[in-house]
Amino acid sequence: MPKGADMDGGLTKAGGFHVSRCCALALATVLALLLFGMVAATYYFAPCPCRSPPKAYPSTRTRSSVYVRLPSSVVPDAYDVSIIPFLWEGNFTFIGTVHIIVNVTIPTYNITLHSAELDVSDTNLSRIMSDIVSDTSEKPVSIKYANLDADREFYVVYSNERLEVGQYKLSIKFKGLMSDALKGIYQSSYSVGNTTRWLAATQFQPTDARRAFPCFDEPALKAKFTLRIGRTENMTAISNMPRNGLSVPIPDLPGFVMDSFAESVPMSTYLIAFVVSDFEHLSEGTFSVWARSDSLNQARYALEIGPRILRHFEGYFQISFPLPKVDMVALPDFGAGAMENWGLITYRESTMLYQQGVSENRHKEHVGTVIAHELAHQWFGNLVTPSWWSDLWLNEGFATYIESLGVDVVEPTWRTSDQFVVQDMQSVLKLDAYASSHPVSAPVAHPEEIDEIFDSISYGKGAALIRMMDHFLTTRIFKQGLTNYLKSRAYQCATQDDLWSALTVEGHKEGVLAKDVTIKEIMDTWTLQTGFPVVTVTRNYQDGSAVIMQQRFVHLNSSKGENQWWIPLSYTSQAEPDFESTKPHYWMKPKETLVEYLKAQPNHWVVFNIKQTGFYRVNYDQQNWELLTKQLMDPKKYIQIGEINRAQIVADSLHLARAGILNYSVALNITKYLNKEISYIPWAAAFSDIAYIDAMINKMPIYDKFKKYILSLIEKLYDETGFVDNASDPQLTVYKRVDVLRWACSLGHEDCVRNAVTQFQNWRSSPQPDRNNPISPNLKATVYCSAIREGGQAEWDFAWERYLKSNVGSEKSLLLTALACTRETWILSRYLHWAVTEGSGIRKQDASSVFVAVSDNVIGQPLAFAFLRDNWMRIRKYFGSPVFIISTIIKVTTGDMNTDFDLRMLKEFIADHIGEMGSATAVFDQSLERVQVNVNWMKHSYKQIEEWLSENV
Repeated sequence: MPKGADMDGGLTKAGGFHVSRCCALALATVLALLLFGMVAATYYFAPCPCRSPPKAYPSTRTRSSVYVRLPSSVVPDAYDVSIIPFLWEGNFTFIGTVHIIVNVTIPTYNITLHSAELDVSDTNLSRIMSDIVSDTSEKPVSIKYANLDADREFYVVYSNERLEVGQYKLSIKFKGLMSDALKGIYQSSYSVGNTTRWLAATQFQPTDARRAFPCFDEPALKAKFTLRIGRTENMTAISNMPRNGLSVPIPDLPGFVMDSFAESVPMSTYLIAFVVSDFEHLSEGTFSVWARSDSLNQARYALEIGPRILRHFEGYFQISFPLPKVDMVALPDFGAGAMENWGLITYRESTMLYQQGVSENRHKEHVGTVIAHELAHQWFGNLVTPSWWSDLWLNEGFATYIESLGVDVVEPTWRTSDQFVVQDMQSVLKLDAYASSHPVSAPVAHPEEIDEIFDSISYGKGAALIRMMDHFLTTRIFKQGLTNYLKSRAYQCATQDDLWSALTVEGHKEGVLAKDVTIKEIMDTWTLQTGFPVVTVTRNYQDGSAVIMQQRFVHLNSSKGENQWWIPLSYTSQAEPDFESTKPHYWMKPKETLVEYLKAQPNHWVVFNIKQTGFYRVNYDQQNWELLTKQLMDPKKYIQIGEINRAQIVADSLHLARAGILNYSVALNITKYLNKEISYIPWAAAFSDIAYIDAMINKMPIYDKFKKYILSLIEKLYDETGFVDNASDPQLTVYKRVDVLRWACSLGHEDCVRNAVTQFQNWRSSPQPDRNNPISPNLKATVYCSAIREGGQAEWDFAWERYLKSNVGSEKSLLLTALACTRETWILSRYLHWAVTEGSGIRKQDASSVFVAVSDNVIGQPLAFAFLRDNWMRIRKYFGSPVFIISTIIKVTTGDMNTDFDLRMLKEFIADHIGEMGSATAVFDQSLERVQVNVNWMKHSYKQIEEWLSENV
């Protein structure tokens, strides 16, 4: 129990008797439960309350003008929280009490904490008095009044007397409605036959613990927590800590019991979690996985790899996992992919469950990386937490980088660290090239601004910058610096400067960092500035020198700005190619032009940025591009250039052309070599960047030549991989086959389409299609999409029925995407309508996937944007405020727009809804810039591609 939590250390009565501390504890517990039960019964048997407007005057101020940080005069020390959720139709409510031991650090007349969408009552305050024998007593403090400031989501308690420095106990009763927006305490359900089963779950990050109980809801305000969760006897409650003792019946609530959980270590409010359900579990020691009983078998892979990854991270960080247990729970409804709550990690079913023989290899890897990501957070984020959300990237960037190291331990043949470069890093380089991007360490205040930075910049760019540090410091020194940082800040909060300091000390000690240089000096240029550089290497082929310059890389006709960076430069050359050593040869400082003599012959190529460990693109003079192209075109010599750097050369050249820095003829000439490439990594980079050109010209008259060219590149791979999935193939071979077949079928390759349609029809003719699916898991996405695209309503209806009946999350995700491949516009329109209709069969968490898939269909994109435009208020009301869902819908429905007419429509739409976009404001600004860039690209680059195709196809 936290100090002062409604319990006396002992009772001594004059002339009477003495009650021991243990007896007093037991008596007080019974009394508290009786009182709680009386309140609960009153609420439980009363009609379900309607949600009423916040008890505050409406505000006309914009969010940026509202200061929402808590004062520093009062900080929490310990919480004792009791909550009873009620789970049945018509009464998804909860009631609770919270006792908070607070420390007054500066004399004050009020205590300010957070509360949102709660009906708060019965607030009491007392001062905790201590005597010389350490016994405590409480002196009541008169409350003048308490007020809810809905603008700031503050609950302010004003006292009649000045609160002096010392400890106080604040006690508050509250009640609320469970969220239907997948935040705070929310209800979820699943079906068993014709019966609906309900459960309660939590999602508090970043600022939604205040929707569950009044609290100091800022990450730096760590405290210890004791939770008590009420439930019906046929259900189970789990939380961050193990259950403490037996369940206790709740008086006046028949069939209800209260579970108490052990006091936690100091932690932030956003990491508190509980789940009340009828789930079952599997365990290995103190590590458990929970799921619906009929999907529990799909959690075995999570249980197989979870403890192994946890042990690896204990060794990596040189710090033991500090909690006594880990629970991982697969939830039917969950807005994010997963959440790292300390000791109780929550997941979407599709990110934790894997079914051998049904789920594809890609899904198995996705499950592994998400589990590793959340387990990495137990140290980076939970043990040491960013002081404020501006440094969210410290959480998410590190977890995104280190997840691949965790997966490499349990599945070394997957090469997840190499995949990071072409999947995560290349993706975020595209996004960060827009002027509307933001620094990884972004100033934020209002909760809506905080929501906006949960994006690829914080995750992907953050991870890429950490990877860059790992390489220029060396892994040994980097790891030791991390360990020192975590140990020095354990159970506390930190800023990025604390990390820079720890890494600088270790770098200086080991001599890999010059004494007059600090990590802060280097990394502030990367974390506090938007964007990244393009490094231009212009060689002098007579004297062997090279002029090296930098400028910010941006998409075509975007504003460049004056940003400059500290850049680690590594390179190799043709005579002695070394694509393993990533140690910097030079450091380029901001506003500095380097003139260096390269170890390269005049007729030899050079390649900069070995393994693309630096977060930048590289441009060369025309001759060096030609030398690289010649090398790549040689069927025996192209492999002398490292695999990751072959991918880099393809990606950099295509993006330099996209930005108007390089003529497309240079980049497209390089892609010719791909008809000999057999490795997955370069193909992954190529497919990603070719997809942009495909999206821009797929309605234009040159598209037939473009299709013919791409089919000529993949013809050899198609013949080699075939339409047969070999389960014994290495992971990257499987991915290569999947990508080649997907492109071949989408471009109308006759053999590919025929195979896909035949396999789908064989499935349709099966007497038990839900039990017997003859299609190989890795080929399902291509087969489903191709057959639905080539078919009509009958094929669509068959797939929809399979979606509704499937019990495997990965299978439902594949079908949900494939259903958008149809060419029937009325079906696509109906599908979008179902995505935002309660009870349609599409869960709210999956609705954005429908918009993504429909927008990826060439005939679906204009339908999706029209639906967004015409149903904006309906969409906003349906999703509420989870910014990631609405943001995703906005991005995908506008992403491929590329005409002046499209741009005008988007501008008109934004103008019509100024002031009501809330947390979607930033993503609309970004979408507007992207459409403008696409329009510019069509005017600048289309002609170049048309000319090249005419000459080469």
